[in-house]
Amino acid sequence: MKFNVSNDAAKWFIEEFDLEKGDYVQISAKLYGGIPTVFPSYFLGITVGNEGDIAYQDEKEGITFYINNTNAWLLENHRIEVELDGEDVDFKFIED
Repeated sequence: MKFNVSNDAAKWFIEEFDLEKGDYVQISAKLYGGIPTVFPSYFLGITVGNEGDIAYQDEKEGITFYINNTNAWLLENHRIEVELDGEDVDFKFIED
């Protein structure tokens, strides 16, 4: 699987963003600020809502976590594991 959100990470998102079943959480690439990635100058942004065509998704606890087609390049040579690390989520880019 190219994109996986652990159950614990999903619960973190639900609590932090006050999510309800049926909600969508988009992970997207940004040029400045946010969560660091393996790509120089690119960071991850998180938005609640459904925007664009979904390229990769994982559903946990009734929430759809996804990366849309515009950002699918993030997973061309990597997979992303979203896990809980202490009190925060951690986005692990693992080379395929």
